[in-house]
Amino acid sequence: MMKFACKAIAASVLAVATSGAMAAENTALSDAGFTFAGNVALTTDYRYRGITQTFNDPALQGGFVLSHETGLYAGVWGSNVDFGGTAHLELDPYIGYATELPFASKPLLDLGLWYYGYPSESDLNWLELYAKLTFKDVLVKDASLLTAVNYTNDFFGLDEDAWYLNATYSVPFAAGFGGVASVGYTKADDYDFNGEDNYFDWKAGVTYSFASVSGLTAELAAVGTDIDTDGFSHATKRGVETGALFSLTKAF
Repeated sequence: MMKFACKAIAASVLAVATSGAMAAENTALSDAGFTFAGNVALTTDYRYRGITQTFNDPALQGGFVLSHETGLYAGVWGSNVDFGGTAHLELDPYIGYATELPFASKPLLDLGLWYYGYPSESDLNWLELYAKLTFKDVLVKDASLLTAVNYTNDFFGLDEDAWYLNATYSVPFAAGFGGVASVGYTKADDYDFNGEDNYFDWKAGVTYSFASVSGLTAELAAVGTDIDTDGFSHATKRGVETGALFSLTKAF
């Protein structure tokens, strides 16, 4: 808990310092058609597609993105990690293009490249292509459905082909509350997820947006996978089985 509290204090200081600087920068950038945004988050565990990346420990995460009115954007996202080796930092640059499609529902198409970087263990670095399609006002007003397809030919730096499919549904409730549910499927050639080369992951949670603090949201969710845990240690089981995660995110 002390480690998590220290990270919370550091995140708060960073949020205050960054907000003022970004307010001045955004004025100049907007005149040139650019938008600069960022976020910082604290989470009780960093789960990537259902699997812990911090050995069940908390994570401090954050990122920035520079977007242009043409739809082009570039950014970087980072988090602490722990795989039991020398990698302790994940730093991911990415680029992409987003545009509304000319249909009645105006779905948003988002195409890009995401580079997973681990500065102290570069053998793990890998590049992934993604395509996302977001539909607005699905079933109820202001609800959204995000569908995504991801592909790489170098899964976790192992020269293995891998696909990831995901669907995420977000819906607002009353008084700042909302709900989120997602399901994903990973298929990796010749990669061993404890006897299988594929698995499902899921998430179901509740979100809350603080009216008193602009851009601050909290989320409590159940996250897990169907990976067989036979033969796993207790800690390893925790990292793939369904568990509760809590996060706080401040957007700028």
